[in-house]
Amino acid sequence: DMKNAVIGNNKQKANLIVLGAVPRLLYLLQQETSSTELRTECAVVLGSLAMGTENNVKSLLDCHIIPALLQGLLSPDLKFIEACLRCLRTIFISPVTPEDLLYTDATVISHLMALLSRSRYTQEYICQIFSHCCKGPDHQTILFNHGAVQNIAHLLVSTSYKVRMQALKCFSVLAFENPQVSMTLVNVSVDGELLPQIFVKMLQRDKPIEMQLTAAKCLTSMCRAGAIRTDDSCIVLKTLPCLVRMCSKERLLEERVEGAETLAYLIETDVELQRIASITDHLIVMLADYFKYPSSVSAITDIKRLDHDLKHAHELRQAAFKLYASLGANDEDIRKKIIETENMMDRIVNGLSESSIKVRLAAVRCLHSLSRSVQQLRTSFQDHAVWKPLMKANSSLLPLSLQVLQNAPNEILIVASSTLCNLLLEFSPSKEPILESGAIELLCSLTQSENLALRVNGIWALMNMAFQAEQKIKSDILRGLSTEQLFQLLSDSDVNVLMKTLGLLRNLLSTRPHIDHIMSTHGKQIMQAVTLILEGEHNIEVKEQTLCILANIADGTTAKELIMTNDDILQKIKYYMSHSNAKLQLAAMFCISNLIWNEEEGSQERQDKLRDMGIVDILHKLSQSSDPNLCDKAKTALQQYLA
Repeated sequence: DMKNAVIGNNKQKANLIVLGAVPRLLYLLQQETSSTELRTECAVVLGSLAMGTENNVKSLLDCHIIPALLQGLLSPDLKFIEACLRCLRTIFISPVTPEDLLYTDATVISHLMALLSRSRYTQEYICQIFSHCCKGPDHQTILFNHGAVQNIAHLLVSTSYKVRMQALKCFSVLAFENPQVSMTLVNVSVDGELLPQIFVKMLQRDKPIEMQLTAAKCLTSMCRAGAIRTDDSCIVLKTLPCLVRMCSKERLLEERVEGAETLAYLIETDVELQRIASITDHLIVMLADYFKYPSSVSAITDIKRLDHDLKHAHELRQAAFKLYASLGANDEDIRKKIIETENMMDRIVNGLSESSIKVRLAAVRCLHSLSRSVQQLRTSFQDHAVWKPLMKANSSLLPLSLQVLQNAPNEILIVASSTLCNLLLEFSPSKEPILESGAIELLCSLTQSENLALRVNGIWALMNMAFQAEQKIKSDILRGLSTEQLFQLLSDSDVNVLMKTLGLLRNLLSTRPHIDHIMSTHGKQIMQAVTLILEGEHNIEVKEQTLCILANIADGTTAKELIMTNDDILQKIKYYMSHSNAKLQLAAMFCISNLIWNEEEGSQERQDKLRDMGIVDILHKLSQSSDPNLCDKAKTALQQYLA
């Protein structure tokens, strides 16, 4: 009677729960003295209650329903086992149920694997439980080690569509971003047919959409893990076109979202796939429709559907931005096509200020992808004040509350600051307005972040900003960074941060008046920094970059003296002239050439001092070098002595 009262009636379900039916049903279910028929009926009623609202599921969880049902699986009676599994399935697919409850007892997984052979219902429910409870690499490993691949593979050819579908879903979550599983799947065969071939058959147009999409996800994961080559026909001729089909207007919102996101993942790192996708079925234009949804065309017959789609339209925008970002990741022509799509730049600008953090992140990724392009930086980005929302994305962190930022804003910050790096290159006209809106301060604060990616991006953007910049900008950067922070960055444990900081110094110390000006105010500290690095344990690139900074200083008019009066530095330059690495020798020679250049005031005294140090002897030796670059440079330097 209870079962008939609650089926399809949420009000009745809630009433029964309030009246305390759940503990009583669980008690009867667990009583050894209850007949199997009674226990089965209890499991069915509990399953029906679980079908109701999330609050119902919470009430069931609070009564410890999961251990009771798992215990029930040890019964010899198949009908009772199926009823318990059906109820477990319903509970585990609810978002309020913690997946880890499946893994608390190690024997549960092996018992479920053993039950897979009992009936098509046990197969369907167990696969569904696995695919919902497999979140992340730890779960994948547990299921993999318990033989999930071998136990589930043969279900892909089951006579029941539901079993085939749930098995396929299992593989799609097991293989996602998991090379170990993907490499195993390639070699598994069922009835003499390899799994990739079975998946390809499931992609055919006559199969249900859900099956096509899930099979495409399996093949995509295997391809990204390197188990299937990107030029394999099953990817180029089957998986990619299937995913493009999923993006068409005819498909439901969920299908379009999943299709676009899977396709973005498939082509993310492969230029050839990006090119193929961009010319398949007018994909770039088709994605523009993702922003006009729901369109008037979608028959308003289904009001419920319309309401649902309006609530989820932001997911479409996010998916479109992601796919545009992947399409435009490498190819200049594709970027041009994307940027010329109607209102594209307006859409990005709007996306950057949407309330949904996922849409903002996807829009910033899309912009980042497009900002890699030189031509586009000059034109499209100038017309649209793209940098304003970017600065806003970044300015949420101006007060140094970097540590307080939750993970999500940090993600956005990393991509937004990478984009700023691109927008700040010398040829980008966005530079002036960005500078006016407090970028220096903002980027200097990024360099103090705990997050490595943010530190790198902050210093990188400053480096780009300083490239061929006017003196005021350079002074502002030095002021904003402070000497302490500069030394902090030069002693950063990450070589990337160190290289970008040296790059910044090199860009700051270019063109004579600038070199002299900066060295007159910060000379002592900069020379200290150079000494520090040349004495430290650093790789060749770092030392080379540091010697290039010295060469720039040596090119100054008054700045030269800071080197000439520093015997320690002169000895270091001499040491690197005879180093075993030609790059370092060449960089040291640049310093010497700039110091002894004839046309400049005081060159005679400098030449004499360096001759006394034995530099001329080294130059003679180098002029005999087998390396043509070194040889030329040495000869040019010796001519300064002869002139």
